[in-house]
Amino acid sequence: MKRLTVLLAASLLLVACSKEDAPPEPVRPVLSMEVKAEDQETLGRFAGTIQARYESNLGFRVPGRIARRAVDVGAEVEKGALLAVLDPTDQQNQLRAAQGDLARVQAQFINAQANARRQQELFNRGVGAQAQLDIAQTDLKTTQASLDQAQASVNQAKDQLNYAELRTDHAGIVTAWNAEAGQVVSAGQQVVTLARPDIKEAVIDLPAGLAERLPPDVVFLVAAQLDPDVHTTAIVREIEPQAQSATRTRRARLTLTETPPAFRLGTAISVTLSTAIAPRIEVPLSALQEVDGKTRIWLLDTQSQTVQPREVTLISRDAHSALLNGGVKPGERIVTAGVNSLKPGQKVKIDEDSPR
Repeated sequence: MKRLTVLLAASLLLVACSKEDAPPEPVRPVLSMEVKAEDQETLGRFAGTIQARYESNLGFRVPGRIARRAVDVGAEVEKGALLAVLDPTDQQNQLRAAQGDLARVQAQFINAQANARRQQELFNRGVGAQAQLDIAQTDLKTTQASLDQAQASVNQAKDQLNYAELRTDHAGIVTAWNAEAGQVVSAGQQVVTLARPDIKEAVIDLPAGLAERLPPDVVFLVAAQLDPDVHTTAIVREIEPQAQSATRTRRARLTLTETPPAFRLGTAISVTLSTAIAPRIEVPLSALQEVDGKTRIWLLDTQSQTVQPREVTLISRDAHSALLNGGVKPGERIVTAGVNSLKPGQKVKIDEDSPR
């Protein structure tokens, strides 16, 4: 009996020593993130350009051969600036012919005036016939009409000569040339494209299916591709009614809320489409832990540097992230790496690379 008592005491002593010598739980390094709620759903991102809302396709009013171009693509021109000139030989010849006809008719008109005046004097003295006076006055009126016609032909020929010069009717930027010096063009043929730089818009091509189901509250975020910090929002101005046969896309033109100075004509942009949704939380898959068929995350108490598990409800998941519908609130911090080695109340060390 005495021996049994000694053995029992020794066992208790060993257990006590074992408890005293048990090492503390290790402080594990973890990565963490602050939970944020998302209230916008991204529908897609597309490349586009900044273009002028108003563009004019200019051409000569008369046919001819282009003698020279006065400006190049990208040039800024003022109202009335010279863009191109036709060879004016044909117009100059027409003007000379019209001026010759005018001189001939002017001479005829002077003779008709003299004859009408002479017949009037003879009639007044009683030696002239009424018939001769009527003929002279009729010839004068006919010659007057011919004179007016000849003067109009001269004016028209002068206009045709002026039309040999292509000038702008508003200030703008030359964005394209469709004809070169030496090329023969017809009247009204598109020669140059002139854009007004004061009003700009974003232009993108949307898949036909997406264009047809755009929600009414869709928001377009427009950013410069070379400098994403230069950005603004936009709304749809118009979408082409028919899709392009080759690409099955429909061109959309967006009115910019603001126009940053960096948005020059031709600037490459990135346009992100998003729409308002009920707030939801997205977390990386590495933050989730499956235990007994339930999904949980680990909340991080930044004051005590300890963690506690909490069950969450999933909406969906993909290869990289998951959407939560409860179990965590915006502003709380969760562990995003190392969750499988944690225990409730365990001390952790936030890795330096972890976002604060």
